[in-house]
Amino acid sequence: MFFVCLKRLMLWLLFISNKSKILEKRLRYLIDHFTYSLYCNVCRSLFEKDKLLFSFLLCFYLLHREAFIKCPEDFKPIYDSNEPCNISLPSPWCEQLNDLQKMILIRCLRPDKIVPAVIEYVTGKLGKMFVQPPPFDLSKSYLDSNSTIPLVFVLSPGADPMASRSYSTKGWYDKNMDGAKFQSISLGQGQGPIAAKMISTARQEGTWVCLQNCHLAVSWMPTLEKICEDLSPATCHPDFRLWLTSYPSSKVKHMTILQNGVKMTNEPPTGLRLNLLQSYLSDPIWEKLLYGLCFFHALVQERTKFGPLGWNIPYGFNESDLRINLVAEFLHHNNFKCMSFLFLFKCNYGGRVTDDWDRRLLMTILADFYNKNIIEKHRYPFSPSGDYYTPPKSIYEDYIEFIKELPFSQHPEVFGLHENVDISKDLQQTKLLFESLLLTQGGGAKGGGSSGSDNTLYDIANDILTKESMNTVLVQEMERYNTLCSTIRISLQSLLKAIKGLVVMDAELEAVAGSLIVGKVPEKWAKRSYPSLKPLGSYITDFLSRLKFLQEWYNTCKPNVFWLSGFFFTQAFLTGAMQNYARKYHIPIDLLSFDFESETSPEDGVYITGLFLDGARWDKRSISQSQNLYICPLYKTSERKGTLSTTGHSTNFVISMMLPIEGRPEHWIKRGVAMLCQLDD
Repeated sequence: MFFVCLKRLMLWLLFISNKSKILEKRLRYLIDHFTYSLYCNVCRSLFEKDKLLFSFLLCFYLLHREAFIKCPEDFKPIYDSNEPCNISLPSPWCEQLNDLQKMILIRCLRPDKIVPAVIEYVTGKLGKMFVQPPPFDLSKSYLDSNSTIPLVFVLSPGADPMASRSYSTKGWYDKNMDGAKFQSISLGQGQGPIAAKMISTARQEGTWVCLQNCHLAVSWMPTLEKICEDLSPATCHPDFRLWLTSYPSSKVKHMTILQNGVKMTNEPPTGLRLNLLQSYLSDPIWEKLLYGLCFFHALVQERTKFGPLGWNIPYGFNESDLRINLVAEFLHHNNFKCMSFLFLFKCNYGGRVTDDWDRRLLMTILADFYNKNIIEKHRYPFSPSGDYYTPPKSIYEDYIEFIKELPFSQHPEVFGLHENVDISKDLQQTKLLFESLLLTQGGGAKGGGSSGSDNTLYDIANDILTKESMNTVLVQEMERYNTLCSTIRISLQSLLKAIKGLVVMDAELEAVAGSLIVGKVPEKWAKRSYPSLKPLGSYITDFLSRLKFLQEWYNTCKPNVFWLSGFFFTQAFLTGAMQNYARKYHIPIDLLSFDFESETSPEDGVYITGLFLDGARWDKRSISQSQNLYICPLYKTSERKGTLSTTGHSTNFVISMMLPIEGRPEHWIKRGVAMLCQLDD
C-alpha cells in the first residue's frame, strides 16, 4: 500500500518539479524534490517524537557506506562539555572518523546529548529543512485528497483536530467544516449502520462526513473498508470527502483504509510561549486572572515532557479543559473567592487526575496561579527568576505581543524543577529514540537468521544459565523468585536447543531471542518478574544480588539491616514488621502506622537500606536541624505509575515516608521528589 502512495507522489512530482533538458540536472531536480516531498508527506502523519527519527533514518540510508571503527579512551573534554557535539576529537581520530562514527562516540560518552547530535548530523547531510517539519496545514492535506481517498487524523492526547481553530486555518475551517456541509458521528456500539447511511448520502450530495474514534469500532472496520473500496470517481460527487479519526491501535494499523488514506497528526504546541499563544489566538481573553489560568494550563501540559518527575501519569489536558474554566471565570469576573468556580476547576482538571500524588501536585500549582496577588500585585512573578510574570492590564493585542516576547525555550525553574531535570529528560528522549529505532529494524533476531546472530544468542543464553545461585532458594517470599528462576531457565534451555536445531523456534522463543539480542528483558520473563526498567545485563546482575541477599538470610540469620529493594513483594515485608510490633505490645495492627528516623537507634522497628532519592539530594548537615517534614512517596521503579493488583496494593507505589526538609513542602512537591527502590541502569 505504501508503494501505491509513493507511485502517486512520484507521478505528481513529474509535473510540478523543475524542468531541464539536461538529463543529469533533471534527475537531480527530481531526486531533491522527491526526497523533500516524501519527508513532508510522511512527517504530517508522524507524532513529534518520531519525526527526528524518520529524518535520521532517511539520512542514514541515503548516505550509509562505511562500517564503525572502534575508538580509544581519554575523551574527557567531550564528557565534560555542555555541547559535546561542538568539541573536536583528539588527533588522529578527528581525521579518521566520519560524522556517523563521531556520533556513535557521543552516544557512548554523553547519551543525554544524542538528540542534538542527530539533529546536527541530519542538518549537515540533508539540510536544515529536514529537521524542521512543516507546520500542520489541513488545507494542504485536503488538496492532496480526492473523493475516493479518506483523510485520517491520528489522534494524540490533548489534541482535538475537529475543534482546532488555529490562526492560519481558522478561515478555511469555518468555511468548509461548519454548517450543513459537514456531519460527524462518534463510532461505537450500534453506530455502524448510521455511519454507512451518512456516507451513502454524502457521496451523492457532495458533502463531508467525519467518523470519529475508529479504534472503538474495530469490528465494523471491515465493513468500512468494503465501503471505501467501492468508492470511485464514477459513483462519488467530486466534492465528497470522508474524514476519519483514530488513536494509534495495533488492531487498526494494518487495515488498508488507514494505509491508503492521507494521514495527519495534530499535537498540542510545545513550549509555554506557543501554548499560551494558541490559547489567546483561539479565544479573545485579556483579564489578568485569565492570563494566570492560561499560564497554568500551559504549565500542566508542558510538565508532561519531564516524564515521572513532571507527572506520575501523563494526562491529556486539552483546550476544552481550559475553555470551560475560562467561561466560568469570565462569568464570575475575577472573583477568585468564588467557591463554585473553584469547585468546577477542581472537577475539570482534577477529574482527569487519577493518582493521589499528582492531585496533590495539581492543587499546589493551582495555588500559585489562582490567588488575589495576580490581580493586586504588579508584575506578580510566576517563576523565581522573574522571567515570567503577569502582564499589566491592557487590550487584547497587547497581551498577544507580551506573549510573543516570552522566552522561546523555558528553564526548568518555571515548573518548580531543578535544572538537572533536563539531563533526565534528555536521557529519556535518547532512550525513546533508540527504542523506536530498534522497532524500525524489526526488533532483533528472527528465526533462520545468520550464524553470527545464532552464535551471539547462544553466548548470551549460555552466559546467563551458567551464573551462580540459579538453584532452589527460600520458601515464602522466595517462591516468587523460584517461579521466575524456573521461567528464565526453561526458556533459555529451549532457546539453546532451538539454536542447535533440536526443537522448533516457535513464536514465543523468537520473541525471547529478539529481546536478548537487543539487550532487553523478554516479555515472558517480565510477566513473572518484579517491576524493573533495567536493561538485560543490569537486570540479571540485580536478580542474582536479590537471590544472594535472601539466600544468606536463610543460611545464617535475620540481617541487622534489610535491603528493602531486594524483596519481590515489598509490602509483605512492611506488614510483617508491623505485625511483630503489634504482637509485642498487644496493639491491633489497624491502629499502627510507620514513623521514620535517619541514622538513629530506635528501640523497635527495622533498619532498611537500598533506597534512592529522585529529584533532590540528601544533606546530612542541614537535615539534622530541620523542623519541616515532607510526605515523600516511595516507588519500586522510576516509572512511578502503577495499577491496583489483586492484593489491593499498587504494582509500583510502596509507602509514603516522612522526610525532614529545608523550606516549604510545596517547593519539593513541585520538584516531584520521591524515593525509589531501584534505578534504571
